[in-house]
Amino acid sequence: MRLLQPDPTDALLGLRAMKTVASAGGTMSPVRRTLLDAARRVILRVDADIDALAPITPAEFAAGFTSPELREQFTSGMLVMALSDGVPPREMVGEVAAFAKAIGVSNPALTDLWLLAERHMTIFKIDFLRRSQIADIMKNQLEQKGPLGLAKAVLTMRGVMEEPALAARYRTWKDLPEGTLGRSLVEFYKKNGFSLPGERKGFPEAGLYHDLCHVLGGYDTDPEGEVQVAAFSAGFKKERPLFIMLFAVLVFSTGVNMRPSKEDFTTVGVLGKPGMAERMFAAIERGSYVNQDLSDKWDYWAVAALPLDEVRRRLNIVAAG
Repeated sequence: MRLLQPDPTDALLGLRAMKTVASAGGTMSPVRRTLLDAARRVILRVDADIDALAPITPAEFAAGFTSPELREQFTSGMLVMALSDGVPPREMVGEVAAFAKAIGVSNPALTDLWLLAERHMTIFKIDFLRRSQIADIMKNQLEQKGPLGLAKAVLTMRGVMEEPALAARYRTWKDLPEGTLGRSLVEFYKKNGFSLPGERKGFPEAGLYHDLCHVLGGYDTDPEGEVQVAAFSAGFKKERPLFIMLFAVLVFSTGVNMRPSKEDFTTVGVLGKPGMAERMFAAIERGSYVNQDLSDKWDYWAVAALPLDEVRRRLNIVAAG
C-alpha cells in the first residue's frame, strides 16, 4: 500500500469530494477538518482554503477525475474520513458510496460501513473481521500449527489455558544479548504487562508480527501508537491492507471495539489530535518500503538473535521521519 500524489487537478477535486463527505449530515467536525487539512498538505499537496471550497457532486468529481490508478486511494481516504470521529451518520455513508460508485470502485468495506451506520453491530463485526488481519492471523495459525494448534492459540488468547512449553521457548529470548530483536520484544512485553505466546492471554504466534512492528518501528502502545503500527502494517501488507488500517481507526477514532479478546478500551477522534494524521500518513509510507509482508508467515525466529538495526536493515525499515 503506497500513498500516491495526484496531479493538481485531481488533488483539488479530491479535496472537494473529501470535504463533501466530511460535511455530510451536518457541520464538519473539528476532527474531520483536522484530518482533511493534513491530507491536503501531506498527500494532496494543494494550496486551498478548506473553508472556502465548494462542495462537489459525485458526477462532477467523476467527470473531471483523470487518474484511474488513484480511485481506490481516494475511496479509502473517504472511508477513513467517515470513521474518524465516531460512528458516521447515514448521510455521510451515502456520500462515500455515491462517490465510489461514480468512479467505479466496489469495496467490501462500504458494505460494512452501511451496517455500522445502521447499528447492525453483530453482523457488521462478523463481516468486517472475516476480511481483517484477525482472519489472516487465524488462517496462518491453522496452516502452520494445524487445527489443534489453532484451538490452543484461541483458548490461550482468551485466558482459558496456557501452553508452558511454548511460553518457555519464548522466555529464552530474555537471555539474548541486549538490543537484539528477541530480547527487545521480551522487554517490551514486560514494560507493558503483556503475555508471551503460550502464556494466558498471549496472542497467537501468527500474530506476533504486530508486536514486533511496535519494537522495530519504535511505536508506542497508546492509541496514537496503535494507529501508527496499523498504518505501518498496511504499508507492507499485500492482501486487503485497508482493513488493518480501518481496524485501528474503528477502535481508536470511531470508538467501536473490534478486538477478539475481552479488552474493550476504545477512544473517539484520535485522528483529530495535533500531528496525528501526519504521523499516520508517514507510517503508511514507511511501511510501504518494507521488502516483505511481515503478516504473511514471516520467520521472525531466523532474526530474533540479531541486533534491531540489522533486522531493520534486512527488512528495509527506514528511520522514522
